[in-house]
Formats: sequence, structure tokens, C-alpha cells
Amino acid sequence: MINSIALPTDFSDAGTTAFEHALRLAMLNRSRLDLLHVRHPEEPPRWQAFPRVREVLHRWNYLAEDAPVEDILATTGVEVRKVDIRDGDAGDGLSNYLHEHRPDLLVMASRGHAGLERWLKGSVSAEILRETLVPTLVLGPEARPFVASDSGVMEVGIVLVPVDHRPSPNGAIAKLQSLTSALEVTFDFVHVGTDAPRVEDGNGAPLPVRTVEGSVVEALVLEADSVNLIAMPTEGRNGFLDAIRGSTTERLISEVGCPVLVLPVSK
Repeated sequence: MINSIALPTDFSDAGTTAFEHALRLAMLNRSRLDLLHVRHPEEPPRWQAFPRVREVLHRWNYLAEDAPVEDILATTGVEVRKVDIRDGDAGDGLSNYLHEHRPDLLVMASRGHAGLERWLKGSVSAEILRETLVPTLVLGPEARPFVASDSGVMEVGIVLVPVDHRPSPNGAIAKLQSLTSALEVTFDFVHVGTDAPRVEDGNGAPLPVRTVEGSVVEALVLEADSVNLIAMPTEGRNGFLDAIRGSTTERLISEVGCPVLVLPVSK
């Protein structure tokens, strides 16, 4: 069950699809939705630039065109909060907020800088994923949405869950089941290689794991063609090579054709 969702926004068109996913998931779980924007302390606030919740709900036929703001909570069960964060660094501002408030789910768009380009230019999305342990739904540049923009209809179906011996997938299974409890989904556990790890349910019973061959990212990109969501347990970045090439999760976000649910696992 998701009780609180946070969505960072820079007011660009790139974040529109992420906002629609965050709003629809908040409606499904009747949870709070915090819309976060970080601005430099010397800049004025831009309240009117925040995503227009009532406009989207009207498009989805949940609200009348002239509905007052109070109808959002009464009709959908979603408490929407606009949060203005003042900080000279967007990554620091978001990280500090998330460490203090600990939402159940973070939803964000990523422009998908990968490899050396991403490492040199930096990426707020990647920085947040590394610095916090908040489960995060990331919509990369190639991701096709599972929420229809015109109607709000949501279709997830099969969730592809890549698993390996490290990090242990069992530390993320309970969190994954909790985050998707309001969805009608089936988990497809897959391991790239021949020596698959043991994956267990909450009672310690083994769960089936498929094995596929190939390099990790390329194999998972192909597997993702037939699903609407990947749920990726991750420890974050490890070592110099990943610092140059990007972690497996970051590379997936850049290349995969569906959203990625990042599930941090403590080391």
C-alpha cells in the first residue's frame, strides 16, 4: 500500500508523463501527492507553473471543468500539496526533503544521460537515486507510459523483475508486493546467466526464476519489449567502472522501453 507519493518537477514538458503516472497511482491508492520544485533562494516562487491537477482530472472525466480545488480530495481521495523548496542545488534540495519526509514512492522523469556523457554532465535523477533509499518509479526517455494520457486508464500486467545474487532480491520482494498491492500484476523473475539466485515469497517458499543469456543491459532491454514495467532491485553504484559507464539500473533507465521501478536494497 502506498500512503504518500512525491513528484519532483522542473516545470518542463519532459515531466508531464511522470506527473500523470504519479497522479493516477495516488488515486488508485488514495494517497497524498506532494509536487516538489526546487528553486534558487533568490528566485521568486512559481506556484502557477506547478502541474495542473484539476485540468488532468477533468480530461480523465473525474472532475467538472469548473470544479473547486476542494473537490480533488473529496472525489479522488488524493491530498495534493505543492512544495516549494529553496536550495541553490536541485539535487541537495530534493535529497534533503526526501531524507526528512520519506515518501513511500518517488516518481520522476529522466532525460536519460548515460555512460560518460551522464557522468560528465551529471543527472539529478541519478543523484537522487544514489543518495536516498526511496523506491522510485523512473520514466526514461524511451519509456512508453502505462497510464493513458487522454483517459487515465492504467495497464501494467506483467512486471519484469531482474534478479541476481547481489543484491539479494529477497530484501526487495516485500517492498515490491506492498507497492503494487493495489495493481493487478504478475511478477516475472528473470536472471541473466545460468546460475539463478533463490527467490522466496514472504513465507520462505521458492518462486520461479527464468534464465536468459546475453549481456545484462541488452538482454533486459529485449525482455522489456513485452512488459509495461521493470522492477529493479539495486545497491546503487559500485566501483570506478560503473562511475564511467553508469550502473546497470541507470543504463536500463536510459535505454529500456518501459518505466523502471527502482527498489533500493541496503548493503
